[in-house]
Amino acid sequence: MKTIGVLGGMSWESTQSYYRALNEGVKRELGGFHSAKVALYSVDFAEIETLQQADRWDEAGERLADAARRVQAAGADFLLLATNTMHKVAPAIEAATEIPLLHIADATAERLREDGVRRVGLLGTRFTMEQAFYKGRLSERFGIEVLVPQAEQRERVHRVIFEELCRGASSRPRRRRISRSSRTCTPAAPRR
Repeated sequence: MKTIGVLGGMSWESTQSYYRALNEGVKRELGGFHSAKVALYSVDFAEIETLQQADRWDEAGERLADAARRVQAAGADFLLLATNTMHKVAPAIEAATEIPLLHIADATAERLREDGVRRVGLLGTRFTMEQAFYKGRLSERFGIEVLVPQAEQRERVHRVIFEELCRGASSRPRRRRISRSSRTCTPAAPRR
């Protein structure tokens, strides 16, 4: 069994979902007492979030590249980034390591293709919904049309992610409101 490298902590609430899904997948495939072999590095999200808000993506990329080198040194065969937004710095991570980074947009696109989906609504942080690193990759590499909510709804979703989901404080009514935001998605040209 290969060792899965995971860069997590952005937020730890998100990372635990990835960890659970990896182990459930291994259990489903192998049964018994099997669990995933995981080399996990959890960053301090407060440091990364500060860099995001200050538009200091190069520094954030350097920090995650350093963490990725540590995961590789721990014996990981490949790497997952347990967050959508920080795929913005995927090139810095890939340049810093010799193991492959499995890009979340590629995995998403492959699943969408399997399901015959050619047009999709995207919810995420403002960075993910507005910039090209995710939606541009879906459209340019896979021909998938990506729709995002209008500006007011994007801001609402972004705020809920940072103020609630990243802190483990989301309520069922709030998740429903986010879901309703997806119904107002419109085509948007990716910003670089």
